[in-house]
Amino acid sequence: MKGQLAKGTFKITKLILRQDRFKIIVWLAGILFTTLATALAYPPLYKTDEDVQAIALTLQNPAMVAMLGPGYPPEDYNTAVIFGHEMLLFTVVAVAVMNILMVGKTMRQDEDEGRIELVRSLPVGRLAYLNAAALEVFLVNGLLALLTGFGLGALDISGMDWESSFLYGCVFGAFGLAFASVTALFAQLMETTRAATMFSFAFLIVAYIIRAAGDVSNEMVSMISPLGWAVRTEVFYSNDWRPVIFALVFAAAAGVLAFYLNNIRDMGTGFLPERKGRSRASRFLQTLPGFVVRLERTQIVSWGIGVFLLGASYGSIVNDLETYLQELDYLQDFLNADSGNSLLEQFLGLVLAILSLIGSVPTVIVLFKLKSEEQKNRMEPFYSRPVSRYRMMAAFFGTAVGVSVLMQAMAALGLWSALYATMEEPLAAVDLFRSAFVYLPALWALAGAAVLIIGFFPKAANLLWLYLVYCFFVLYLKDLLDLPEWLTRLSVFEHIPDTLKENIDWLSLTVLTAIAAVAAAAGDRLQAEGSGRLNIFRCAGSAGHRKGAGTICAGWEKGKLPGPYGFRAVSPFSYMKSLLDASQFTHGAGG
Repeated sequence: MKGQLAKGTFKITKLILRQDRFKIIVWLAGILFTTLATALAYPPLYKTDEDVQAIALTLQNPAMVAMLGPGYPPEDYNTAVIFGHEMLLFTVVAVAVMNILMVGKTMRQDEDEGRIELVRSLPVGRLAYLNAAALEVFLVNGLLALLTGFGLGALDISGMDWESSFLYGCVFGAFGLAFASVTALFAQLMETTRAATMFSFAFLIVAYIIRAAGDVSNEMVSMISPLGWAVRTEVFYSNDWRPVIFALVFAAAAGVLAFYLNNIRDMGTGFLPERKGRSRASRFLQTLPGFVVRLERTQIVSWGIGVFLLGASYGSIVNDLETYLQELDYLQDFLNADSGNSLLEQFLGLVLAILSLIGSVPTVIVLFKLKSEEQKNRMEPFYSRPVSRYRMMAAFFGTAVGVSVLMQAMAALGLWSALYATMEEPLAAVDLFRSAFVYLPALWALAGAAVLIIGFFPKAANLLWLYLVYCFFVLYLKDLLDLPEWLTRLSVFEHIPDTLKENIDWLSLTVLTAIAAVAAAAGDRLQAEGSGRLNIFRCAGSAGHRKGAGTICAGWEKGKLPGPYGFRAVSPFSYMKSLLDASQFTHGAGG
């Protein structure tokens, strides 16, 4: 009987891998390219011992320790050690994000949208789908570890021997599995995909904050966090394999618990049920903006608290940063000669850019929620009433704009409150808030792009997340890799002036705001008219649908699905396969 629990695992694994193949290739290629390209860029940057010692001294200050992890004695630094110190932690965070999104989709979203129930109607075991998801995660992280190890070893860079190169790759694989297991556990505890993914990201953010606080003040505190274990592998320095073993044991324990809970849990439920709502709706909830805010309330509050805490954690070490700078006359001369700005201004400018990038994530999530809700046919009660798609999209877009303002305010507030508590003469609040709010046009441009994608080609939604990863890549590595200006200017955040160091470029901000408005208007029209590609969920035959819906529904009733330039025939087998493959087509009640 126990053997039947895993029946059909390998067939489902093939199906899941085929369904996620594009995402897997993009993630692996992005992480590998960033890692190998950066490794190749380091030797030309640090040609002499003086160059190495200068960056080694910089990496010792509390600000860099909070961002990257604890350092080593300056005399022990070389090119490989600098690379491991600067790149390991941020790449592990990127691997953790990949695993959270991959596991959240496979282990919970597929269940919420009915795909697992469809698979279980076939002769497969109760744990077959979970086994297949675990196999996918193991294969992806194992492949990432091997490719990274082989890639770094093959570069033949001084200090990067084969052992340290494979340790670097194994850190990715082991800690990727650790965060995948945590996400699988939250998928059993929570009732919805949104809650499971949100708590998984909250775990990652808390792990980063605990590690940062512990690395600056108390090493024992840092050891509570899995990210604290990762930076203590000391890759290319002492090559400590013990944290990798700890991560694998942690992943195995969380994974076994997730399997057990999945086996005793009813489908569509969670062990931590959602709190019941009020018996009567408030007046605000009866409006479209109120409905959208209520729908996203938990996520907005969670992201706001996370951004505030990140800002406060960075702001809390600024005082130590200035003290450190005062003790290093050589570093002061070097920075002033290089940029003309103080280390404090450079650090705060970088932190505000990073926090703005993080704040763009909930802004985009709010808009993609509309696509998700329509695919699940939850918008039909609205569209069957006198509610146009223009108004619905406007409500979501307005909420996204409000969320962007809130995130920037929370980032500035967290940063300023920590500066006020730790510095005798903190930066003026008005200057800090102005520097944060100047990034709003960039966030609005991303929100406009999200609306355009929803209206024209909703299946391409993941491309926007890939673009955000590119923006972070440019922000963090543009100077290190000496990227050409045309390539860096592709990032919308590169058009935002740092008001702590320069004047506001009103032309750039106006152009970005105009682009956001035009993209949002075009996407709203496409979404309302039902002319976007592959938007079959618009075919519900309800009174709320605008022109074009009747033609699309007529094509559906004839057994055809709309393509970019008309209709194409789809057999019943192909339709069933599409449901299992990528949930491309979801029809409404009247389809």
